[in-house]
Amino acid sequence: MSLKFGLAFASSVGTDAVSALEIARVAESVGFESVWGGEHVVFPTSIESVYPYTADGEVPATPDTPIPDPLIWLAYVAAAAPTVRLGTCILILPQRNPLVLAKELATLDHLSEGRVELGIGVGWMKEEFDALGVPWQRRGARTDEYVDVLRAVWSGSHVEFHGEFVDFDPLTCTPRPVQGGNIPLLVGGDTPAAVRRAARLADGYFPGEADPGKLAELIAAVRAECTAQERDPDSLEINAMFGEQMLDPVAGVEQMRELGVGRVMVPAFFFAGEGGLDRLRELGETVVAPNTA
Repeated sequence: MSLKFGLAFASSVGTDAVSALEIARVAESVGFESVWGGEHVVFPTSIESVYPYTADGEVPATPDTPIPDPLIWLAYVAAAAPTVRLGTCILILPQRNPLVLAKELATLDHLSEGRVELGIGVGWMKEEFDALGVPWQRRGARTDEYVDVLRAVWSGSHVEFHGEFVDFDPLTCTPRPVQGGNIPLLVGGDTPAAVRRAARLADGYFPGEADPGKLAELIAAVRAECTAQERDPDSLEINAMFGEQMLDPVAGVEQMRELGVGRVMVPAFFFAGEGGLDRLRELGETVVAPNTA
């Protein structure tokens, strides 16, 4: 079974005008199917919230770590790498105005001829929500409703919506996505709520966990949740982080395949610094190309 390979957090390495284009072009040339940008709008100086993906709860970034807006970054590289898909890993959906976001995503999908994928999460940093003036409570429910809003706005003209968080009379937003209302949606997160949301709403599930044993448990959980919701588990694509697998990438790919992963997400952090693009080319030749044929 062939796999797809995404270059995750590519915007964290390609943070200037030249390197952004370079890493996207190289990823495309060596067989990566997609490039992905992550987001934080701001990093408050004081953060007490626990980062869920490190043992010590500390986020692996400093106040000076560049974090470009993912949609602007993806739009910038889209023409330089015209065959790769363009995704967010992860866009913090409840922090966004859903109508403005619907316009931004539709425009990017329109101009890229249908290459956008939207990876979403509910967020983990309360201090960032506070700074943006967005309520922290019920952000999960807000996220679910925003998904409905996006899909409704993309579906046609004269759309109206009346919900708990969003309320508008008939309106039209153009251009519409080339993919229509079906821009692929990925749900990120390792919590039971994220598992339920992925099974209920998404086209793909993207847990942050890279440990093989814990990843297997999350995949089993989301497949079981699909079954409980009377959905075919195979209809939900599993996207999984390539972490410790980089110690032996060939064996790591086989491990991912056995777990039922459809897209291997390789963090661009591995290709930062001197010689990074050469290491990316080598991975493409030895791992990506043989498994995408």
